[in-house]
Amino acid sequence: MIENHEKETNSPAFDSSKLAKDKKDSSPITDDTGDKPEHISLSDEDFRIQLAEVIPHLRAFGRSLSGNRDVADDLVQETLLKAWGARQRFQAGTSMRAWTFIILRNLFLSQMRRSRFRSEWNEEAAAKQLVVSAGQDQNLILGDIQRALGHLPTAQREALILIGAGGFSYEEAADICDCAVGTIKSRVARGRAALEKLVDGETLASRHNSESSTRSALDMIMDEVSDLSNGR
Repeated sequence: MIENHEKETNSPAFDSSKLAKDKKDSSPITDDTGDKPEHISLSDEDFRIQLAEVIPHLRAFGRSLSGNRDVADDLVQETLLKAWGARQRFQAGTSMRAWTFIILRNLFLSQMRRSRFRSEWNEEAAAKQLVVSAGQDQNLILGDIQRALGHLPTAQREALILIGAGGFSYEEAADICDCAVGTIKSRVARGRAALEKLVDGETLASRHNSESSTRSALDMIMDEVSDLSNGR
């Protein structure tokens, strides 16, 4: 499917060299002079394989941002096309997942700015996945978390999605959001504090009588991730 879309894209050039999976072991390759890094692209086949592996993660991220499965699928499709068109810019050895998340996020923000789908995209849509810390957060019901996330500023919600559901490091999340690591940490801390306050307070109507209340938020979240991964 992907190979049929060799056209140029309107995406800005994405420099993936800073998105190494292991920053300790993946230092840039330099030439003999040691002056500048050598750019190494993947073969088309290797790129296609790596791109296919991140599709479930892209679907989950798209759902988290848009709150709509159909819209998320459209975002993923366009992300795959743009990534394929820009495949020569991808630095071998860096994170395909982080690189494609940047593309998908930029597409989402661009669509929101143009307001083309504002009628069906809710800017305050709650994320479907959020890995919360053990202990006190285990008592949070997923439905409450989803609705509470809808009350958070977009930047805080996005940081929680990337660090929690996405499993990215603070450094990778900062690269994706194009901000400082300290900013991401601050957004996550403020977002988690706001979530606890919203769910523990009376702002949200209680859903503790639902049959899902017997299951932990984490179990429900992982079921959703599994559902997305299977493309259902």
